[in-house]
Amino acid sequence: MTIRWTYAFADRPLARLADACAFWTAVTGTRLSAFRGEDGEFVTLLPEGADPSGKLQGVAEGNGGAHVDLCTDDVPGLTALARRLGAALVADHGDWAVLRSPAGQLFCAVPWDGETVRPPVVSGSRLDQVCLDIPPSRYAAESAFWAGLTGWEPRAGSRPEFTVLPPPAGLPFRLLLQRLDEERPASAHLDLACADIAAVRARHEELGAVPVSEGAHWTVLRDPAGGTYCLTGRDPETGGLPADGRRTAAG
Repeated sequence: MTIRWTYAFADRPLARLADACAFWTAVTGTRLSAFRGEDGEFVTLLPEGADPSGKLQGVAEGNGGAHVDLCTDDVPGLTALARRLGAALVADHGDWAVLRSPAGQLFCAVPWDGETVRPPVVSGSRLDQVCLDIPPSRYAAESAFWAGLTGWEPRAGSRPEFTVLPPPAGLPFRLLLQRLDEERPASAHLDLACADIAAVRARHEELGAVPVSEGAHWTVLRDPAGGTYCLTGRDPETGGLPADGRRTAAG
């Protein structure tokens, strides 16, 4: 089963979707597609000269988070594989499906629409990673689930609590599996690889982001719609660690 493309969703409260749209188009150098859905809750971030890989979804309940769409030319096959590996089917929409991983993280299996050209680095950063935050009791099984579902070879991250699932060359997002220190429901957030975290952070704050916490080589911010995400010290071209080999909390 081949994953042909991936989309990262920032899920934000529907009442604050306009704030999310203004912010995420600015930081990714994109424009908005037409809104879709019964409540206009879906919108795609459209880059210039490349294929889209980011989307926003307005959610009716809660503060949102993030999720990934896995694009394939065999949605029934991918859905069946996910269920064999322990996922639950949440909704079958015919040509696409919503599923829940064994630890409770939502994701979608959707048809591939021929996307091949990855969006570029914008102002020194690239939205390139979906981080899955997993409670310790579920970490081993959840890591095995995502590796089995994607077929991507896991490797150790830069810290003991991280496992990286790097995709084949050309796909826009990698998965970072983070083992939490506490037992709480699984969740997800978006990460940007940054050549200069301080410079990117300053720009994001000008656009309305608020700092939440800071580590040696990462910064957690809250966007104007209330969702948290991270700026990480990785090469935005490759997604890997900086050339000087620094160990970071970004995998």
